[in-house]
Amino acid sequence: MISHVLIPFAGTCISQCQHQQFKTRYRTYGRRGSSLTTGTKTTAPVDFDAAVKVFDKLIAGKKSKGYTACEDGTPYLHNDKASQVSGLNPQLLNTIEDCEVSRIVNDANWLMQEKFDGRRLMLRKTGETVEGINKLGLVIAVAEPIAKAALAIAGDFVLDGEAVGDHFQAFDALGSGEIDLREKPYVERYRALTALIARGQPSHIHCADAWIDPVDKANQLAAFRAKNAEGVVFKRMDALYTPGRPNSGGTQLKFKFVATLSAVVAKVNAQRSVAVSLLDAGQWQPVGNVTVPVSHPVPVEGDVVEVRYLYAHEGGSLYQPVFLGVRDDIETHECVVAQLKYKAPIAAEGA
Repeated sequence: MISHVLIPFAGTCISQCQHQQFKTRYRTYGRRGSSLTTGTKTTAPVDFDAAVKVFDKLIAGKKSKGYTACEDGTPYLHNDKASQVSGLNPQLLNTIEDCEVSRIVNDANWLMQEKFDGRRLMLRKTGETVEGINKLGLVIAVAEPIAKAALAIAGDFVLDGEAVGDHFQAFDALGSGEIDLREKPYVERYRALTALIARGQPSHIHCADAWIDPVDKANQLAAFRAKNAEGVVFKRMDALYTPGRPNSGGTQLKFKFVATLSAVVAKVNAQRSVAVSLLDAGQWQPVGNVTVPVSHPVPVEGDVVEVRYLYAHEGGSLYQPVFLGVRDDIETHECVVAQLKYKAPIAAEGA
């Protein structure tokens, strides 16, 4: 007997199939209204309980990115040029550590913005055509509310930013009308960006706030930490727009707020991965899987391990976990859910 549950999302459809004889799982995904692609999230069939955990983690991850369930999901506009090379590539950022943040915050040549937890997206409007461009430089579909907001802005333009659900957080302008802004300093591009958005006052396109004064940056950095934001981005105000990612350093840098916790290994998976759990009112709560780097021996069930992560999804699943090693100085009863740092909720529109 086969029972099948299909959960459609804006921009994707995810399916789970329970087969009681073979106990395997698969998923199908793709833009709503188009043909779906079949793929797997495990290298080999797993039992149903394990499949449910993988499935739930996938759903939590999609929801955290702003996807919505069922027929009330955000529609995406069809684009005949989807997956074609756009001719544009984004500027990618290197990560800095805590020890470098103070120097940059105190340097008035660097501007600071919030790092949004969304999908990197360049937005190009030409006449009545609006295209999205991903971080690979390929044309992709755009959420209809974002496309309509772009059409509300007069003239042609190219913006860089992140799509968070059906809202676009713009942090750079690469072109306005016939003017190529990429050879302009960032401070000039940011002025052009604020002018563009003010021109149309679009409801689903927003200009990312920026702070320059060292005191303002320090205060805002503390505020972002307090609300469990993803992190911040620093940009030199005199920097040109340079596609690609430099080998090190650069004129645009990102700093993620991360946390660490101690968890108990509940299961050793295949291919150097372990499932970890935390104690919640006397019960062990799974919080996901973490890959064990080749530089570390694979721990055994019952070991206490240290894990760095960005935040926890609702339900406790860790986002971007990194294995740091085994802890022999921490007891299992200390591995509690109170350690979790949760993702800040997305503020309601108009709040």
